[in-house]
Amino acid sequence: MNRTIICGIAVFAISASTLLGVHAAGALDGFETMEIAPGNYVHYGALAERSVDNLGDNANIGFIVGDDCVLAVDAGGSLAVGQALKRAIRRVTEKPVCYVVLTHVHPDHFFGAAAFLDDRPQFVAHENYPRQLAVRARPYLNSLQRDLGDAAAGSDIVKPTLLVKDRMEFDLGGRKVLVRAWPLAHTDDDLTVLDVRTRTLWLSDLLFIGHTPVIDGSITGFLAVMSSLRGIDAATYVAGHGHSRARWPEVMDDQRRYFEAILNETRAAIRARKTIQEATDMVGLSEQGKWLLFDGYHRRNVTTAYAELEWE
Repeated sequence: MNRTIICGIAVFAISASTLLGVHAAGALDGFETMEIAPGNYVHYGALAERSVDNLGDNANIGFIVGDDCVLAVDAGGSLAVGQALKRAIRRVTEKPVCYVVLTHVHPDHFFGAAAFLDDRPQFVAHENYPRQLAVRARPYLNSLQRDLGDAAAGSDIVKPTLLVKDRMEFDLGGRKVLVRAWPLAHTDDDLTVLDVRTRTLWLSDLLFIGHTPVIDGSITGFLAVMSSLRGIDAATYVAGHGHSRARWPEVMDDQRRYFEAILNETRAAIRARKTIQEATDMVGLSEQGKWLLFDGYHRRNVTTAYAELEWE
């Protein structure tokens, strides 16, 4: 299988001073995974912005173990996180990693994929992923270097080798995994992963718990996809950020309430001929205090919703 990296050579040169990188890498020595269902292991990322302290370990990632091989669900926000995930896999099994599913084109989920290149897996993504990656690669690389400095070294962008248009089933050996592509929602390239045997549903950023939800696609599309997700018979679930003991699918209720507040109040603001700036100052403020990182993401969500809804 071909191993393909955008930019040809390593994106970041290793600095002559490696002390920062060594120290930062040490911060992931306590990287832990939890077996939430037989053969399904999750690592819960920090509910915080990316920084040298956390090395981009900000998303929930993990892996599913079959009789023959392993499927990784995302790889984290830097090479260091991907390497920590790979070490966690090796603590559980020596079986090869045959698939790395890149659930969508946000950097907290994919920059660690380079850690798996030597395993020569299939890198699986939504059919829209390459188009989005072509547009976003350079800005994402620049912002990663800005945030992590020397600790970003080796965090290359890996191209997918296998694209999902609708759904695709993988056999890990005695364990079938269904990867499903969704229409425009959180992004236009969202995938979910379902371990059929244990009914464990990996939702990635189609579900946020605690962390302010993010709309990089369509608010109406997101709500529609959430309605479809409710029909999945899941026994266990993994969100893209945060975790909860709430039952499935009721765990999605907080996110739905948040989106419906934005939807209804943005529509009202548009009817009242409020500008987009006025809308961002007034819409959804009842949700403040109920979500982490609200100030960093909420206004962007309202802006995205306004741009969509003003043309209804």
